[in-house]
Amino acid sequence: MPVIDPTKVPVKTGSIYPEPYAGMMKGRSSLRLGDAGGLTQFGVNLVSLEPGALSSLRHWHLNEDEFVMVTEGECTLVLDAGETAMRPGDCAAFPAGSTDGHHFINRTDRVAKFLVVGSKAPREVATYSDVDLKVEIEGGKARFTYKDGTDWTEPR
Repeated sequence: MPVIDPTKVPVKTGSIYPEPYAGMMKGRSSLRLGDAGGLTQFGVNLVSLEPGALSSLRHWHLNEDEFVMVTEGECTLVLDAGETAMRPGDCAAFPAGSTDGHHFINRTDRVAKFLVVGSKAPREVATYSDVDLKVEIEGGKARFTYKDGTDWTEPR
C-alpha cells in the first residue's frame, strides 16, 4: 500500500558521527518515510528538533542534492553567509557540490520539524564546514576521515 502511516515508522535517534560529535545531536530524531515506503532513489525524512537541538554538523554534499521544507515550529538555517529563521512552508535547496555548509538549529522553546528530501548517490562525500571531518559513504558503509583524507581518530 502506498500510504505510509507515520505512527508506524520507527523513530531514529542518535548519529553515525564519531564522538564527540555524536553527543552533540541530542534532541534530534527522524522518521525515515522514504525507506518505509520502499523508495530507493531518494530519501525522505521528517526530522524533529527539540529546543536547543542541532540537525547535524554544518555540512555540504559532493554528490547529493538536498531539499528542506519546515513543517512545524521555527528553525534557524545556518550558512556561510549567516543565519535565516525558517517557519512552516519555508523551503531551502542545497545542490550537490555547493560548498556552502548548512545545518538547522532550534532556538525556540518548542519542537520544530522539517521534511528533508535528498538524492541517494551510490557514493557520497560530505564535508563538515566547522570541524576537521569528512565522511565517505559507499555501499551503506561510512568512513570518517580528516579533510586531508587521513583516517579520523579524534578531534584535532
